[in-house]
Amino acid sequence: MTALMIQGAGSNVGKSLLVAGLCRAARRRGLSVAPFKPQNMSNNAAVTVDGGEIGRAQALQALACGLEPVVDMNPVLLKPESEVGAQVVVQGRRIATVKARDYAALKPQLMGAVLESFARLHAAHDLVIVEGAGSPAEVNLRQGDIANMGFARAADVPVILAGDIDRGGVIAQMIGTQAVLDPADAAMIKGFLINKFRGDVRLFDDGYRLIAERTGWAGFGVLPFFADAGRLPAEDALDLRRSSGTGGFKVVCLQLSRIANFDDLDPLAQEPGVQLTMLGAGQPIPGDTDLVIIPGSKSTRGDLAWLRAQGWDIDLQAHVRRGGHVLGICGGYQMLGRVVRDPEGIEGPAGETPGLGLLDLETVMTPDKRLTRTQAVHPASGLTVEGYEIHIGRTDGPARARPFALVEGQPEGAVSADGRIMGSYLHGLFRADAFRAAFLQGLGVAASTLRYDASVEATLDQLADHMEAHLDVAGMFSLAR
Repeated sequence: MTALMIQGAGSNVGKSLLVAGLCRAARRRGLSVAPFKPQNMSNNAAVTVDGGEIGRAQALQALACGLEPVVDMNPVLLKPESEVGAQVVVQGRRIATVKARDYAALKPQLMGAVLESFARLHAAHDLVIVEGAGSPAEVNLRQGDIANMGFARAADVPVILAGDIDRGGVIAQMIGTQAVLDPADAAMIKGFLINKFRGDVRLFDDGYRLIAERTGWAGFGVLPFFADAGRLPAEDALDLRRSSGTGGFKVVCLQLSRIANFDDLDPLAQEPGVQLTMLGAGQPIPGDTDLVIIPGSKSTRGDLAWLRAQGWDIDLQAHVRRGGHVLGICGGYQMLGRVVRDPEGIEGPAGETPGLGLLDLETVMTPDKRLTRTQAVHPASGLTVEGYEIHIGRTDGPARARPFALVEGQPEGAVSADGRIMGSYLHGLFRADAFRAAFLQGLGVAASTLRYDASVEATLDQLADHMEAHLDVAGMFSLAR
């Protein structure tokens, strides 16, 4: 029973992808391997087989291991609800919403749950590959830390530090990390690697040697940029490409300020007949858009106000008048109705906010959270599809007489009388090749040969091949204890 931890010299250095590739490499060696991230911050969550939620990256890493995701793989998940506060999810369940300054006081209480989850995975598998969060160099956050060195020392897990050369300054990142760490923390780092190199790797030989000499760490290699990373599900909205594909059918997704569970977009981004654009703040919805997607949100009323501040409510009305289609998913579905009420102040200040008025519906926020994998029938195509629900609030109204889907024979979501406005609480539907093809064909897009899940599996294999070719993967695994 062994474990190894990947920490980063900064945020977004590619830790999640590195762990996914190592998981697939270990699995191909015949090992029983599992991913683990003590603490994650993301509004893009996955529903687990045991009925909780974890970060989307850990669900991808579980796939790389050939496992179903379980809550122990990410025992603490922070879901930002505002600039200063976040929902705290522990072992799959929401326990509180706290301000950032108050979370520091809460962290020491969470270490028990973190170590408990890690122990279960450690006992059940040959190898656990751990992903840190942010960077251990943020020593101002070291007290009570459960995400990086605090966990590594408590669980006695050796660390490999990853640096991102694509950002520049990687030599200072690596040497500077060692310099600011407490000596006992620094002693946990047993080696390093450099990620996202572009060009001739030999040009970094002197820099690589300097890092090894100054730190005394073992070097495990320089990994060239993995060009197919975009074919894997993105966890962070910042990782979403502004535009994907060159197809003739133009899809625009409104990149809300609290966008959540946007994995619905990953399969569409790979469709050859589709051009998907993530529309940022201040950009108008183009007049030639065929379909506008309003995605999930961690703050429906807050993002309704934000949407209006961009002028998108006016653009949507014009889009509909031109005969365009609109799909609202989860929070986006709630926004399509006449009003969103939050009498108990669950998502923010109590009150109500007018919706976009594109469907005759009302939503009331309620304390209970629906968190489930769901099988449904799509009446328009007759296909059975699988998705997941992860939301608070109940939505009802006359528009539900024309449901988007049927769940155990009961209406789910709503579709306008002319079929152009659609809303649903179901995430993940577009992963199903048959449903995605039928949905797009209904909008005039020719069927493609894309097999999305097979594409993700193939890309994970390519990632593992890429890492095996450029890194000392066997040496990294030999560090695990």
